[in-house]
Amino acid sequence: MTATRADLHIDRPTVADGAALWRIAKDSNALDLNSSYSYLLWCRDFAGTSAVVRDERGEPVGFVTGYVPPDRPGTLLVWQVAVDAAQRGRGLAARMLDGLTERVSAEYGVTGIETTISPGNTASERLFTSYAERHGATVERTVLFEAGDFPDGPHDPEVLYRIGPLSL
Repeated sequence: MTATRADLHIDRPTVADGAALWRIAKDSNALDLNSSYSYLLWCRDFAGTSAVVRDERGEPVGFVTGYVPPDRPGTLLVWQVAVDAAQRGRGLAARMLDGLTERVSAEYGVTGIETTISPGNTASERLFTSYAERHGATVERTVLFEAGDFPDGPHDPEVLYRIGPLSL
């Protein structure tokens, strides 16, 4: 567990956190909401490469989900980042991302991260650009998925951000 403030702590998620992560994602009104089942599986199978921030009662108030792709073992792919509306503006997303990458760097040998961001998502663009600056890393941007690649209707393209190498 990593301390962020006296009342908040960064930790690994557990299956018991899956419902709260789903709720935080749903309430964000910004993330593509996955099934509740997927959040339960994520907390079970990818807890080592994900993080949750807990309030003074131990309840999740934010999360970062990620995984290390089998064909890129030095990379952490960050899937989703979300903070409960009541906790926004406190720098929790940045602290979770920093804490998570420090942990996965030590445990998995990660030297870079990847994430995708839809054009116009300025909050995510700022989060990952400032992350790169804090860690002395470069940012490469390329379109990973075009809008027409998505089979379920209108979707913005997803731009792949490659950040590294990291100075942790």
